[in-house]
Parts: sequence; structure tokens; C-alpha cells
Amino acid sequence: MNKIDMREITEDELNEYLRVIGSEAYRAKQVLDWIYNKKIKSIEEMTNLSKKLREDLQNEFYVSGLILLQEMVSKDGTRKCLFELEDKQKIESVLMPDDKRLTLCVSTQVGCKFNCSFCYTGKMGFSRNLTAGEIVNQIMLVSRKEKRITNIVLMGMGEPLDNYENVIKAVKIIYSPWGLGISASKITLSTCGLIPGLKRLKDEKLNINLAISLNASDDNVRNRLMPVNKKYPLKELLKVCREYPLKPNKKRITFEYVLIRDVNDSVKDAKQLADLLKGIKCKINLLPFNKRLDGKSQYDSPDQHKVDKFHEYLISRNFSVFTRKQRGIDISASCGQLTAS
Repeated sequence: MNKIDMREITEDELNEYLRVIGSEAYRAKQVLDWIYNKKIKSIEEMTNLSKKLREDLQNEFYVSGLILLQEMVSKDGTRKCLFELEDKQKIESVLMPDDKRLTLCVSTQVGCKFNCSFCYTGKMGFSRNLTAGEIVNQIMLVSRKEKRITNIVLMGMGEPLDNYENVIKAVKIIYSPWGLGISASKITLSTCGLIPGLKRLKDEKLNINLAISLNASDDNVRNRLMPVNKKYPLKELLKVCREYPLKPNKKRITFEYVLIRDVNDSVKDAKQLADLLKGIKCKINLLPFNKRLDGKSQYDSPDQHKVDKFHEYLISRNFSVFTRKQRGIDISASCGQLTAS
């Protein structure tokens, strides 16, 4: 019999199990506290439970974990963690400290299917989805060593909406009071634009932030950068974005735009982008492309002058725009650079 990972059990699932075996209802709170707050590594460590209950739990469940193989620290404080999974596959997470925030970028798949031409993760190919427990474990293992993580971004290796069920379950564990207790408003899910997943997501009422990896202002360029656009072109994607439910006066969709030299970084591109997003409640994150340290890329970083002009034009069109700091360059920890190598 395959045992169930306690790192991905929900309050409802645990309550039902305890009801079936005739255990007291209050035990659920104790068990969940051991799993998500005290971060135990085995059921045997749940010392305020009876020996009988621990034996019952061990018959049905186990506590999963990750192995930290390597940690690289950038000169800017960014930290990249290489983890080994139980089947020896490897993933990476990135911790980004800021003045008031401590953000962890977590992976949702081993590799990625979508092969964006500027992203190194896609060049790995795709191995498998991560379980909800493996997603949660990235946060738990990093938080054992750190002060409280304030923000979670599902922007690491993989496409979150391609692993829909496991990602949604992990998100519920991350924000639930009985789970990790990180506010839903501090969780961001980033997608390359899988329309079926976006349509499902809008009915979940999760209250998390949504980011769309856009990276182009017309289909020709986006087809080249992101092959997924051939199946879900800009017009269809932005229609779904316009219909996506947002809380009044609060939430905005974030559009991420990787600026690549002489590909999508001109003022003309900025004008097309502004026209494209007109009327959508949004903010735009500009990310200057970073080469990996091995230099193996067909693309190059944009000139700072062009980045500034792109930013200034969008501001002139009354968009909320942020140009992201280049983080973790010296350890290949920037967006699109994770390869678990």
C-alpha cells in the first residue's frame, strides 16, 4: 500500500481520517501543528500523541523531505538552493531578501514542457510534476534556517498551471492558518498563459496574485520567444485576462516582460505593449534579460538606455511599471536561469 505524504494533507482530509479511526477531533490541530509549524521529520516525533495514534498514523502516512545538496550565495544576498527529491531528481529554489520582504521563488515541476527560447529551464526538458508536498517542502526546508518568509512566488522551474491540482493544493496549504499561514495576498502564481488553467483558476477564489509572462507585444515575436503562443495567442490570452475576477480597488494582474536586446526592447515595442494592455487593470514588471554564466544564449541583455526609455514610455501612458533589479546574476539565479545543474 502506498502511504500518503503528511506534507500534503489538508485539515479536512485529516479530520476525516481521525473520524474513521475513532480518534478525538482535537487531535487534528495537534497533528497539523507538528507537520507545518514544528516541521517534524517523522510521525514518531509527535510526542503529545498516544503511541496507538502514532502507530495508526504510521500505517497510513509518512513525512516526506528534501535533501539540500548545494546552496549558492550571490554578492547581492540572493541564495539559490539545489534540492534532491526522493527519486533523486533535482530542483532549485531561490531566496531573495529585500528591505521589508523575504521572498522565496519555488519550483512546481522538474524541468518544463514549454521551451521558451530565452529560458534555460525549458532546455532541460520535462521529467515530471512535483507533488503538493514537494512544493510545500521547499518552503519548509528554507524556513528552517531563516526568519519568516514573507512572500512566495510560484515562478521557479516549471509551469504551475500545467501541474494544476498539485499546485492548487499546495497553495491552500501555504495560506491556510492550519498550514504555513502565509497570507494569500503574499502569494503570486506566474504562468506562460495556459488558457484552460486560467479559466479554472478564476473560479477557485484563492485571492492570490496572478502574473502573466508576456514578453512580447505581437504574436510574431511571442511565437518565437514562447511557442505556447501558437496554441494560445495574445488576443485569446488577453481576453481571459480582461475577464479575470479582481477585487475592487485592490488586485491587479502583473504582466512580466523580459527585455531582450534588439528583440522586444524598442519604444515601438513599448507602444504596442501599451496599446495591447489598455483597459486591463494591471502592473508591468520589466525584467532585463540576464545571460547565464556559461554564456550559452542566442540573446543578450538590453542597453540600460533602452530599458529606461521603455520604462518611461509606459509611465507616460499611465501604467504602473517596475523595472526589476537584476538579482543573483553571479550564481545564475535570475528568472529563466534555473536548471538544477
